[in-house]
Amino acid sequence: MADSITITDNRSGESLEIPLTNGGVDAAEWRKLLPGMWFHDPGLATTSNAESAITYLDGANGVLRHRGYPIEQLAAQSTFLEVAYLLVHGELPTAEQHDEWVHTITHHTYIHENFRKRFFEGFHFNAHPMGMLTSSVAGLSTFYPEAKDIEDPEARHAQITRLIAKMPTLAAGAYRYSKGMPFVYPDNDLDYTSNFLSMMWKVAEPRYEADEVLKEALNTLFILHADHEQNCSTTAARTVGSAHADPYSAISAGCAALYGPRHGGANEAVLNMLDEIGSYDRIDDFIEGVKAGEQRLMGFGHRVYKSYDPRAAIIKDTAHKVFEVTGKNPRLDMALKLEEVALSDEYFVSRSLYPNVDFYSGLIYQSMGFPTSMFTVLFAIGRTAGWLAHWQEMLEQNSRITRPRQLYVGPDERDYVAIGDR
Repeated sequence: MADSITITDNRSGESLEIPLTNGGVDAAEWRKLLPGMWFHDPGLATTSNAESAITYLDGANGVLRHRGYPIEQLAAQSTFLEVAYLLVHGELPTAEQHDEWVHTITHHTYIHENFRKRFFEGFHFNAHPMGMLTSSVAGLSTFYPEAKDIEDPEARHAQITRLIAKMPTLAAGAYRYSKGMPFVYPDNDLDYTSNFLSMMWKVAEPRYEADEVLKEALNTLFILHADHEQNCSTTAARTVGSAHADPYSAISAGCAALYGPRHGGANEAVLNMLDEIGSYDRIDDFIEGVKAGEQRLMGFGHRVYKSYDPRAAIIKDTAHKVFEVTGKNPRLDMALKLEEVALSDEYFVSRSLYPNVDFYSGLIYQSMGFPTSMFTVLFAIGRTAGWLAHWQEMLEQNSRITRPRQLYVGPDERDYVAIGDR
């Protein structure tokens, strides 16, 4: 067998040849030779938990494709809702399909008035918007009990459109509540990103007019965050979904994972790092501190990418366009210098420490007026399309409930001792 590997159990001398399929090996084949033995892989760094046709990621060469389409082409030519359609349906929409999809999303942006009034009012006045979003997404399941009928394709599709439509409404509502500002209702005459910006920033004007450059920048950022294969939050959503929970619960799990600073909070960490550096002329000293192990370089390196993150190059170009409208963020010159110095230093190049998507995204969000507490919320709006695509794909594959094994390292059997004798 040409594309295969052979393993040998040195205890017994038995060997087994296992075929290589799609770049991996079937763990069930290993169990034929090693019954009762488990692969120990903390963080699932070398374990595949899914077969997926949604996103292809080649970290060694900096390649990211959705359903075969390069991220560079989608970011330059597409819209977020078109990319969402592609992720969910597998193909780019025709003009008729696109219009129907956009119309459906647009007319499902409202949330139930009882939910808006009573649910949000239950939070503390300074609650974090991401905590509010995570909770409110889960709460929506109580308003759509038919969502539990996950075996019905029509019911699944209805929840998918509802979630993509309502995430900006929930996100903006969480922000407005945290600031003590009145809720702004969706405007069905606006496109997806303009509507979100209106719900965020509208004060007393009859209609909020979003700047075209900023609107397009946000559209690009939503596309770049739409999916990224089997990351922590996608795995969380798939794991909850594998128990056949409704999609609102599964997407809430994705939000909860994204809420963690190791996952969704990296762009805020970049801003904190730039503030710590303080000024342009301290970049060289900071780099030396990183190499000496005294400082941490945030926004560089990636769990998967071992070359330049293709999304980072797109965001860098977007940043320049945004700053022409908002005025240059003083941190930008520091970021550009930091990137230049790091990419010319063998210490960082040899360790594959290249800028990732988070390096510039926080600068853009901040320049557009978003507080750091909203950064992860913005991430979640875009990533919802990817989470839903994976959730749907998993159900269509009739996958098993997620149930990893463990290597037990605790004490052997011992007898109970009464509390007075301990």
